[in-house]
Amino acid sequence: MPAIAAADPAIASQAAFRAIMSAMAQPGTIWPLQGVTGAPKAMSPGLAGFAAAMIDHDTPVWLDAALSSTPDVADWLRFYTGARADSEPAKADFALIGDPLAMPPFDAFCLGTPEYPDRSTTLVLQVRSLHRGLPLTLAGPGIATRKTLRADPLPADMAQRLATNRGLFPRGIDIVLIADGEVAALPRSVRTTPGDA
Repeated sequence: MPAIAAADPAIASQAAFRAIMSAMAQPGTIWPLQGVTGAPKAMSPGLAGFAAAMIDHDTPVWLDAALSSTPDVADWLRFYTGARADSEPAKADFALIGDPLAMPPFDAFCLGTPEYPDRSTTLVLQVRSLHRGLPLTLAGPGIATRKTLRADPLPADMAQRLATNRGLFPRGIDIVLIADGEVAALPRSVRTTPGDA
């Protein structure tokens, strides 16, 4: 199993954690994300960095077909985080998605309960870019007026999915978007419509 290539893995994980938390607090804002190398080819360095920072042996994880079809991904996660992949998306704390265009409907995942809305699944989408693609106009907590985020690839109905998700608040899923060296987030609190940048 190749080692995580970082001068100081603990510092790298702390930096990644701060970037992810900042992205959640300021929806649609793009933050630099330090990735880790040595993960299987199906995982970008950014996705591997997210896993190293956010996942541990107590964290149920679901892998989509793009990631689960490569056994090395589950082996890498188990070796470096202690987490084991679960076959049921509704049981996962995190769903790692290598092909956003083929991701299941949001209601396939845990949406939380009125008593425990925080027990929902966070979807982590590996995308090619956070600067081109489907424009989403965002508003809500953490956004001063409004913000436009572009990400590629995303499902054509992403704005509608997010609007339905917002209607469940405080239940609903949170989304983290990871591209090469960057991270942005769409928490359940965000309001979004299709728009032009």
